[in-house]
Amino acid sequence: MGMTMTQKILAHHAGLDSVCAGQLINCKLDIVLGNDITTPVAINEFKKAGFDNVFDKDRVAIVLDHFVPNKDIKAAEQSKQCREFSCEHCISHFYDVGKMGIEHALLPEQGVVCAGDCIIGADSHTCTYGALGAFSTGVGSTDMAAGMATGLAWFKVPSAIKINLCGSLKKCCSGKDVILHIIGKIGVDGALYRSMEFVGEGIKSLSMDDRLCICNMAIEAGAKNGIFPVDKITLDYMNGRCERKPIIFEADADAQYDEVIDINLSDIDPTVSCPHLPENTRPAAELGDIKIDQVVIGSCTNGRMEDMEAAYNTLKGAKVANGVRCIIIPATMDIYRECVERGYVTAFIDAGAVVSTPTCGPCLGGYMGILADGEKCIATTNRNFVGRMGHTGSEVYLASPQTAAASALTGYITAPKEED
Repeated sequence: MGMTMTQKILAHHAGLDSVCAGQLINCKLDIVLGNDITTPVAINEFKKAGFDNVFDKDRVAIVLDHFVPNKDIKAAEQSKQCREFSCEHCISHFYDVGKMGIEHALLPEQGVVCAGDCIIGADSHTCTYGALGAFSTGVGSTDMAAGMATGLAWFKVPSAIKINLCGSLKKCCSGKDVILHIIGKIGVDGALYRSMEFVGEGIKSLSMDDRLCICNMAIEAGAKNGIFPVDKITLDYMNGRCERKPIIFEADADAQYDEVIDINLSDIDPTVSCPHLPENTRPAAELGDIKIDQVVIGSCTNGRMEDMEAAYNTLKGAKVANGVRCIIIPATMDIYRECVERGYVTAFIDAGAVVSTPTCGPCLGGYMGILADGEKCIATTNRNFVGRMGHTGSEVYLASPQTAAASALTGYITAPKEED
């Protein structure tokens, strides 16, 4: 029986000729990831288990990104614990203030993750790296601790959904609209513990930033992982960037899929996920009567360079509506620097927005954009659960950078124009 792309990667890392859905396997890991929230818990478990060393100092990545620069004493203590552990074990990929970025934008940018890798991270959006043709998935801090010590993790091999993409996106749409459309179609449990495997001619019209965004939100459909095949766009992105030589896996022609979903990218319109679940999607054009208090453009979903460019193209020479707080967060320091060099930061400030150092802060209701009771925010983040960005009486609407920026100018949820 043939294997899917995900199953081939897992078989390779388990040292097996083949695997099948539901099989329990133990895999060698290429990267083990943690952040400033999850790593301290993993460190405590690491020590409790009596481990003395990490399996490979070059295969562990610790990124301080959620509450850094530290927002309070607790955040400072957690970061200090991460710093001391990283220093003690000579962790090569340790990213702190001045070098850090939002982890799932930073690791691909820095070449830490690569095609064919098997990656775990103590953060649910670790599934982002499937955009590069890797198997990557989120785990708990205990699994992170074991992974750091042994370089191994166990998995139940997932079955798969084939998502066949054709056509190409309208200029006013991006990868965010694609994944919101899919989640709206199948629901937040539509891919539960399954691999979302994207195929089809439509893939060639999607940029690497689009693909990273789409895989990032695979978890919002309940998926174990999302993954794209490796093509010229992938190879061009990794060329001169990745630390390891890419290993390319392709699904077998007779691979088994639970179902096939056909998506015509040309039919997708700017899409918004309304409170309080990502599956609650509607066309942005139908929501013009919803007044907003805040806009957030950033996060591990949409803080990359193309996202900043989309925001700039909408906000340049314009003004954020009175009463709207517009917060823009480049996802890494390299992206921040490029925004400065291109003049984007000046344009954002002139428009009435604020620009932050890279942080996950507002996405999880941490800091840099907490909502009060009754306030509404349109954000390029990935979750809109009750109380996700602050008060349980607040509301979060998920959208693309184009839609979020257009809404910042009107003060209401607004669909971007085709020419934008």
